[in-house]
Amino acid sequence: MRALLTIVVLLSLTGTATGLLLWSHSYPAPGGEIFGLQRVIAGDLATFLSIPLSEDDRRRFARGSLGADQAFDFYVTGRRFLDSVDEFRGPDAAAENFRQALHPEGIVTYIIDRNVNYTNVCTTQCRFCAFYRDQSHPDAYLLSYEDIFTKVEELVEHGGTQLLMQGGLHPDLKIDWFEELFRQLRQGFPAVQVHSLSPAEIVHIAELSNISMAECLGRLHLAGLQSLPGGGAEILVDNVRQEISPNKIGWQEWAEVMREAHRRDMPTTATMMFGAGEQPQEIVEHLFRVRELQSEKNGFTAFIPWSYQPGNTALGGEQASGVEYLKVLALSRLILDNVPNIQASWVTQGARMAQVALYFGANDLGGTMLEENVVAAAGVDFRMSREEIIELARSAGFQPVRRTTTYEILEEY
Repeated sequence: MRALLTIVVLLSLTGTATGLLLWSHSYPAPGGEIFGLQRVIAGDLATFLSIPLSEDDRRRFARGSLGADQAFDFYVTGRRFLDSVDEFRGPDAAAENFRQALHPEGIVTYIIDRNVNYTNVCTTQCRFCAFYRDQSHPDAYLLSYEDIFTKVEELVEHGGTQLLMQGGLHPDLKIDWFEELFRQLRQGFPAVQVHSLSPAEIVHIAELSNISMAECLGRLHLAGLQSLPGGGAEILVDNVRQEISPNKIGWQEWAEVMREAHRRDMPTTATMMFGAGEQPQEIVEHLFRVRELQSEKNGFTAFIPWSYQPGNTALGGEQASGVEYLKVLALSRLILDNVPNIQASWVTQGARMAQVALYFGANDLGGTMLEENVVAAAGVDFRMSREEIIELARSAGFQPVRRTTTYEILEEY
């Protein structure tokens, strides 16, 4: 039997200007039951600071928390499966137990968003991409501000809260174009999170504008860029990147942009595109590099792996199987124990595979994506409505929950 112990959590709130103690309280946790204190502490602080709580907030505080013993049991069970001689079932069951330890409420989250690609002109011309066009190509385009605003208006009409806006590396778009765009987006659509660009775009804009990457990101943040997607990661190993995207930034530049975003307290996500010729050990190296970055500042809110889509690309090749996708997903959950959320990619895998992914470590279904063009250019065009995502989660045995970009709960079903 485990020995019973009582941990006492001591909290104090001090004024930064005066140094005076404003509030303090001790919270005993019999049996080491510290997990159950989180909502109690949050409620007490909200009361002391006179922060109004919505009904949704109160329901979340009332929801049962995972106990320390339960979390430990899930972890031990996961370790047992991980050490199992069963090559397939072991990692699968381990990842599922690790997911339950991190997300015991039995919920699956999603967001209403739109992916707006402001241009398909790109100087990088990655071999795995079917979306880019040369600037002189008849299909090349650059959306006007008005076109973008119209798309965001449609997003708001659908109850959307996130704008995922990315494009190619356009040779003419300097920082002033983006600053003015973000300013107008924040003024016109304050309820929509501008979750846009990628590390490669940040570096490209900085170089075109003859400023440092840090200054570029700082100015964009000030103008209205709120959070940064993890696009352009592919595999964070430079010899792989040289094969599939020789003109794109290296993995260390990608990581440094993320570090700079985290220094500014900008939430970000991390991604991985696998199946384009890398070796298994390079997938593992990618995951550990994300893990090490996360250990510095905890700036990644989620990790999203997806498989390379070879249709209409210069690189060609075969698409990874569903089994390979699930193995990578489970591995992601096992290695990235410091990244809170793992997203299932229904955009590349389809609804049924995304549903299975919820039992291989994923706890999030991403966005409704009212618009998606990059994967569609490779001939993959899965679509799901809000109602279909809700039913997908529910029929898999989970409670569907709508969230914000930073995983705050907006609506429970």
